[in-house]
Amino acid sequence: MVRAFVAFEISEEMRDRLTAAQEILRKSTARLAFVDPPLIHITVTFLGEVDEKKLPLVIRALDTVKAAPFPATGNRVTVNNFKSPHTVWCAIDDAGKGRGVFGATETVLAPLGFPRETRQFFPHATLARVKIADPSLFRCLDELKNAPCGSCTVSGLKLKKSTLTPRGPVYEDLHEVAW
Repeated sequence: MVRAFVAFEISEEMRDRLTAAQEILRKSTARLAFVDPPLIHITVTFLGEVDEKKLPLVIRALDTVKAAPFPATGNRVTVNNFKSPHTVWCAIDDAGKGRGVFGATETVLAPLGFPRETRQFFPHATLARVKIADPSLFRCLDELKNAPCGSCTVSGLKLKKSTLTPRGPVYEDLHEVAW
């Protein structure tokens, strides 16, 4: 079994700006588990545990997802829920193009037994997971409200393997679909 997901990569410029945002968030006394900067990405869909024998079928299905490259811009650093935050992320503005790719991905993977997501697709890049929130987190978010988050061109998607370790996840690219 392989723990896998489909993702959009972000540019080095965007990664650098989000790493700078993480440095501001580190001033918070909230307990945060930061995403290692090289691992920051935009998840399209999480597949979960996939039988290795099924991976060629997943790859063939993903190869049928067609799109044109599209711009994506980091909009703002925020949390998923202000009353009970679990994730600090950078909201991504892509004029709905990511949602179209998400829908196409779900459509080609559903016949392989992958359940469709019940939540609406909201493109974002996770910066940290909130273990224990406190008001200082919101002061840091306020400090970041006008900070540039960078931009990139999304020109494909990747099937990634995620191996969980005590030091955090290790990602490996299994396949890339370029447009």
